Amino acid sequence: MPFQQGSARTRQRTVLLVGIVVLLAALVLAVVLASLLTHGKHQDSPKMLKWKDRGTTRNLQEVIVGRCYNYITERYPELGDKDCLKIWESLKDAFIYKNPCNITSEDYQPLMELASHPIPCNKENVLTSSSITITYQTLYLISQSLFWSKTNDLVHRYTKSNQNFLTLEDTLLGYMADRISWCGDPSAPGINYESCPKRSECESNPSSVFWKMASKMFAEAACGVVQVMLNGSIEAGAFRSSSIFGSIEIFNLNPDKVSEVHIWLMHDIGGPQRISMAETAALVPWVRNQAVMMQCNLGRSVDPAGTLAQPASLSDTGPAPVLQPLP
Repeated sequence: MPFQQGSARTRQRTVLLVGIVVLLAALVLAVVLASLLTHGKHQDSPKMLKWKDRGTTRNLQEVIVGRCYNYITERYPELGDKDCLKIWESLKDAFIYKNPCNITSEDYQPLMELASHPIPCNKENVLTSSSITITYQTLYLISQSLFWSKTNDLVHRYTKSNQNFLTLEDTLLGYMADRISWCGDPSAPGINYESCPKRSECESNPSSVFWKMASKMFAEAACGVVQVMLNGSIEAGAFRSSSIFGSIEIFNLNPDKVSEVHIWLMHDIGGPQRISMAETAALVPWVRNQAVMMQCNLGRSVDPAGTLAQPASLSDTGPAPVLQPLP
């Protein structure tokens, strides 16, 4: 009897040990298979496309939504009906999981419709402010559309100190997208944070298509007196047909709405003056063809003290040009 009990316990131990070994073997096999499957998927998944420009701005959603809310609450409360989350979703849908060289204007159309708003047309905006003594002062500002080419920093330093003028970057679309980048990729997660294509790599990239559409809308809305700030100190010339202004904006100004074009031809202090006022008329074929009134002002981008100089005719160039139609 004791012998039978000992044999039974031995069998139980043997069965238990075999069960443990089998369980461990199964676990090891499962781990190996999982590792192989994961490695295989990693190997098979497509790699992110590589480009020459910087990648998508980090925290893009927070940047876009934050700028949208700031624009509506701080700058133009009258646009309070804009839905910033829907605007972000429409921007994301325009490029996510898409080849960044195959973006079309149709991709951005929902965004343009959601974020567009009326552009002031030489309109008098009434601004009322109060002081500690509860006295009121009313200011009347004339809003005019201001276009630019190769004068990015200068023109926005000027509009920051003089709110009578409105650039594309002062609209909701331009304000949200200014100085940021984005592009998609067919592989997960659908957004490329490492690199995006330059215009030289492909024309139909997310940034180029966006700015062309936004620029076209801005130009179509311009009316009355239109201002243009050009760089007269660069070798390529102040008016370049390949620029956004030269290829998009100038051809979408409506001659039935635009009465005058004022050109500010800016030169660097101490730098070369490559283009003169007399030559400027030939720089803008649209103005000549549409018989729109044109005025050219010659100025310097900064004064000797390093502060921004208001674009104006320089006294050493003779009297300021008289507004007159081009021949």
